[in-house]
Amino acid sequence: MKILLYSGHLNWIYKSGVGRALRHQRRALEDAGVPYTTDPKDDYDIVHINTIFPSSYLLAKRAHRKGKRVVYHAHSTQEDFRNSFLFSNQVAPLFKKWISACYRTGDLILTPTPYSKSLLEGYGLDRPIVSVSNGIDLSYFDRAQADGARFREKYGIKDGEKVIISVGLFLERKGILEFVDMAKRLPQYRFIWFGETDLKTVPAAVRRAVRTQLPNLTFAGYVESDALRDAYAGCDLYWFPTHEETEGIVLLEAFAMRAPTLIRAIPIYEGWLRHGANIYKSSTQEGFQKLIGDIVEKRVPNLTGAAYEVAQERSIHEIGRQLRRQYESLLTQSQPQRLPVLGTSNP
Repeated sequence: MKILLYSGHLNWIYKSGVGRALRHQRRALEDAGVPYTTDPKDDYDIVHINTIFPSSYLLAKRAHRKGKRVVYHAHSTQEDFRNSFLFSNQVAPLFKKWISACYRTGDLILTPTPYSKSLLEGYGLDRPIVSVSNGIDLSYFDRAQADGARFREKYGIKDGEKVIISVGLFLERKGILEFVDMAKRLPQYRFIWFGETDLKTVPAAVRRAVRTQLPNLTFAGYVESDALRDAYAGCDLYWFPTHEETEGIVLLEAFAMRAPTLIRAIPIYEGWLRHGANIYKSSTQEGFQKLIGDIVEKRVPNLTGAAYEVAQERSIHEIGRQLRRQYESLLTQSQPQRLPVLGTSNP
């Protein structure tokens, strides 16, 4: 059994969650002893596709013609496409049609969470859909390997000063407007956002937010994983105010680094992340404002140990085992009926 891990235009998605997920898949397959290649010219038994570019769709069709099996990883939904780039809400229905066509080329669809699985089941894809976390590399995101003091020194954080970080693209969906608003509300704390997006591709409200000048607000841009690991270790709070996700790899990173964490109360996190048990949640700016103060001033219990257990359940080791099982099961099945032509079905 040999797997082709395919992304297509890796340079376009390297800094995104999909890029992170692909790197995690490589580590997971190495850990599980599953042979793989990233070269479409190599021989393989299953192609595992992570992107929704036309080249990815065409590769899936070619693979079927060669008698290969296709696993399509559904990292995107119409729901998390909304409130992202310019005109994303207007073209969201067309985006749904396109990703549905891509996902239907899979003999098996993988998606990170039961929540995203439930969304995709509503698309009428007529393909098996299985939830497998993107996973987290606990050997890398290990607090013992980080240097929180180096992070604080780099960004000029004073002794005793509290710092709140977040990680994500410059998208409204990611909660960047709320992040900037909170920096205005709480000038006594430092706020640092890691990640970036070409501002020409986002709405005016996001551009204005990113250009906000406040003494306690920093947009640090994209940083490599070592620097991000230091930031998780050196912050007083990781705040993830996102409105919609299919999982949120950065959240698992924060859990693994035992960073105190605050999230928005949204459907994806119901059930496995419980307020006051392994996470703190709110759905309003007023609630966030109170919880930020309570967490960084240590007026509420520290939940990082319980959150770390969530990360352990989604370790690269466990994800590798799950992927191997899915691949092996797919290869034992009889060849399915061939796929519909693009545009002939009704997502």
